Amino acid sequence: MSGRTERGAVERRRHRLALPLAALALLPTPAFAHASDRGHVLLLPTGYYLVGGALAVAVSFLVLALLPPATLDNFWRRRLPLSTFGDAPRTLISLLSFAGFALLVAAGVLGSRDPLSNPLPLMVWTLLWAGFTLLQGIFGDLWAWLNPWYGPWRVVSRLFGRHGDETQPSRLPNGLGFWPTFVLFFAFAWFELIDPAPDDPARLAYAAGIYWLASYIAMLVVGYDDWSKRGEFLTVFFAMVARFAPFERHEGRLSLGWPGAKLLAAEPLPPSGTAFLLLALSSVSFDGLSKTFFWLGLFGINPLEFPGRTALIGIGSFGLVLTFILLAVVFALAVFLGQRLAGDAQSFGKAAGLLVWSIVPIALAYHIAHYLTVLLVDGQYALVALSDPFALGWNLFGTANRMVEAGVVAGAESAWWLWNVQAGVIIAGHVLAVLVAHGLAWRLHKQPSRAALSQLPLTLLMIAYTILGLWLLATPTAG
Repeated sequence: MSGRTERGAVERRRHRLALPLAALALLPTPAFAHASDRGHVLLLPTGYYLVGGALAVAVSFLVLALLPPATLDNFWRRRLPLSTFGDAPRTLISLLSFAGFALLVAAGVLGSRDPLSNPLPLMVWTLLWAGFTLLQGIFGDLWAWLNPWYGPWRVVSRLFGRHGDETQPSRLPNGLGFWPTFVLFFAFAWFELIDPAPDDPARLAYAAGIYWLASYIAMLVVGYDDWSKRGEFLTVFFAMVARFAPFERHEGRLSLGWPGAKLLAAEPLPPSGTAFLLLALSSVSFDGLSKTFFWLGLFGINPLEFPGRTALIGIGSFGLVLTFILLAVVFALAVFLGQRLAGDAQSFGKAAGLLVWSIVPIALAYHIAHYLTVLLVDGQYALVALSDPFALGWNLFGTANRMVEAGVVAGAESAWWLWNVQAGVIIAGHVLAVLVAHGLAWRLHKQPSRAALSQLPLTLLMIAYTILGLWLLATPTAG
């Protein structure tokens, strides 16, 4: 398949008409195929994987219950010093990122209307949301350097003689907690999963541009630190994912530790922060669930005659909310029962706010497994589109004529290795979540026996979610 789907004089005429047509982007549009749609069904003996994954998580719990706390604590504390570097380039890197973002928004309005030829949808849904999350989970908080707000904020702050937020009192009420972030992330998830045309380049360009401007104004009003830590959902989400990364930077010193070690030092989150992390997991889970034959059958929809996203807005909105509520209720019940089994006097809010950090490895693992095929295929389209962002026949990076190899995720051999990688990531994420949960439980319960008992309901939840995650990856889907 050619990476370019629109060429020649027709495209140039469309380019000249792009500005007057861009105003129509906010009107109802036909549904484009969203970047996260899975391209094939895995018909393998998944029952063995389901049982094996559940047993792996269960055995991990049993082993940890028998280990002395000091043994695991020494394991988590190990660090390998690497190098030292400062924050001097951060402003410049952020300004370059902002310039790239502005060009992408312009390409969304002026470039091709084909989502697989325009770089904006491919950058947002494939390279940023699907790919960059993986980088955050491996290398740490790269987003703190690359986000397109920090540099412009620093420039304006210096022009007006404001040298930072650290000397100013917080202008964002503490009672708000992470609720602004929760609301914005829900809106983002709804746009990605429910909106009829999240891949429409012009539509996405307006949404991204308005969001950047609104966030920038909020940072100028309440302060960069306050809004980026409790209001801007991408920064909050990426920072939470970065806590899983084995790389750690402290006071300019970079070191290498174990994946998930930084989660053990996290402070308990308020209820709003707990809700945010659960929403991050439930939204990706619903993305997989919403296209399954099982889900569509519940509403009398023939999956072989998929009606399109526009016809499913109500059902999708209901499902997105329901999935979050179910996960929140089950998680709260697991924590509550764990506290009762442990017989300790710890408050429920503190226990839930601390143990929710164990969700991070699960959310990251399912995010990687769910979007792996997207990254492998649409990532190639992104390389093509970036060479010719405005569909003018450019070849900036020498990749404009690259052939996209969709066969990397097609065929029996590809299905075998792809499924095994996805299943392995899911199982490893849940095993690491059990490890992290035990380390956090020892902070709540000083007696090892009570800590182990408190984790029994949460471990059962993780086993169930392991089975659900593997089933979602293997079950037939439509759309």
